[in-house]
Amino acid sequence: MTSLAQTWDRHTEPLTRVVQDVSDWDAASPCEGWTAADVLDHLMDTHRDFVTRHGREIPLVSGSPAEQWQHHAAALDALVRDEEFIGTVVETPFGDSTVGQVLLDFYGMDLIVHRWDLATSQGADHRLSDDELAEVDAAVDGYGAAAYGPGIFKDPVQVPEDADRQARVLGRTGRAA
Repeated sequence: MTSLAQTWDRHTEPLTRVVQDVSDWDAASPCEGWTAADVLDHLMDTHRDFVTRHGREIPLVSGSPAEQWQHHAAALDALVRDEEFIGTVVETPFGDSTVGQVLLDFYGMDLIVHRWDLATSQGADHRLSDDELAEVDAAVDGYGAAAYGPGIFKDPVQVPEDADRQARVLGRTGRAA
């Protein structure tokens, strides 16, 4: 297994556990106007869009959101292990990269942040690891002003000076933790 696949697994496995624990898909999420189901739909839609733009497909399936995620996650799991696909060179606003690197740099980080959104929608005090917080922080730094463009993050929210690291990092993504 490649290190890219291992890193992807490290992002998807905890999200899958949170998805399995969701009991109210209509619950409001920290993303204004979005339910838990909307958050998961957003993740799957953005993945499908990215994969389709690069010549592959993740088919839609019917079922509960958790069932849809299981199918979706399995399809992505296969794609991140496809050396030809992940090695495809792509242009990004930050220069040339590969499909695999974009999956890790953007979509992997998105899995972390939206995992927190889903858990929070269920009333859980979900804690991200120090490594995950560092990854989100680094991503926001790397994107610069582009992090706050359409479809990415809302403007940062102010957090108290004595806020913990998670609240500070999530605040940078427009979330009040």
